[in-house]
Amino acid sequence: MNKYLPKILGSIINFSVYFSPKLAAKLAIDLFSTPRKGKITPEESEYLNSAIQDEVSYEDTLIKTYHWKGKKETILLAHGWESNSFRWKNLIALLQKESYNIVALDAPAHGASGSKYFNALLYSECINLVVKKFNVHTIIGHSVGGMASVFFQHKYQVKSIKRLVLLGAPADFIGIFNRYENIMGYNERVSKALKEYVLKNYNHLPEYFSPSVFSKEITAKGLIIHDKKDRIIPYKDGLKFKMNYENASFIATKGFGHSLKSEPIYQHILDFLNA
Repeated sequence: MNKYLPKILGSIINFSVYFSPKLAAKLAIDLFSTPRKGKITPEESEYLNSAIQDEVSYEDTLIKTYHWKGKKETILLAHGWESNSFRWKNLIALLQKESYNIVALDAPAHGASGSKYFNALLYSECINLVVKKFNVHTIIGHSVGGMASVFFQHKYQVKSIKRLVLLGAPADFIGIFNRYENIMGYNERVSKALKEYVLKNYNHLPEYFSPSVFSKEITAKGLIIHDKKDRIIPYKDGLKFKMNYENASFIATKGFGHSLKSEPIYQHILDFLNA
């Protein structure tokens, strides 16, 4: 049933758009913005309890933070879709050996954070609060965590941010949006209603929200890592960042997929941080 569920839901929304485009768009956006995974398991909780835990509040949504103290500069870790701060466990161990001051956050509707819904713009505002609270110098963002980190720095241009690491990050929002529409099988009426919804609620069409284009205005030193076999965010997205993010190095990998969880990847990150 799970295999066919997206198309079934897509058909229902396709039907509803003929009666109420606004309702159809709202239903489609709610589906798009609701993660099914990413809450913390008992095993993950046991590890995360090794950190100093706190919360920040954004528009009445409590965002969980984790802090592993160190003597060197502060690094913020921002996970991706349907994940949580536990995904950084192995990298955190390596950063601790280097005495970095490490902070991670659970995105809205993920991990131990509040909210039922998630989007990269909301995530970017939460990142802004955490950056300012902990005086962050470097952000390492995976997937949509990288996208949200670019949204944040493009908007706020925080001077303390000296480095930005993007791991398998989407280059533009419209790409994600189009893939979602294809999975659901939405018709042209729903597609039009979705664009109108984004324009009304975020003051721009989906095409505007392009992290790779926004990166042109980011002066922090960057490291972009993208795998050629990434099945979630296409490799071409990494190439778009390479083309636009002038003050960034680009590393193409092969065989690590979208997660990019591996010792070679972590070594690239450490080399970048210690350069």
